[in-house]
Amino acid sequence: MVDIKDLNDGMKRVTVEAKVVEKGDPREVRSRYKDETYKIVDAVIADETGSVKLTLWNEQIDQVNVGDNVKIENGYVTSFKGEIQLNVGKFGTLTVS
Repeated sequence: MVDIKDLNDGMKRVTVEAKVVEKGDPREVRSRYKDETYKIVDAVIADETGSVKLTLWNEQIDQVNVGDNVKIENGYVTSFKGEIQLNVGKFGTLTVS
């Protein structure tokens, strides 16, 4: 289990438990590799140590609402425009409680 304040760009296989404090509007992005379109939403999750942006894809979007507690297992951390982001990815799991 990792505290949000300890997340750094490039970390892999992280497990984080936090509360959803913000959820943006869905937007569509086109795949670079396939002729497909995906829906993504930026949410913000927080624990007692800080907050981080969590990118939600497709079916994850409807699973998560503001106020929910979430657990991300086997997630990974990236940096986009200087901002740390937590990603569930293909191999991670997102659990809502």
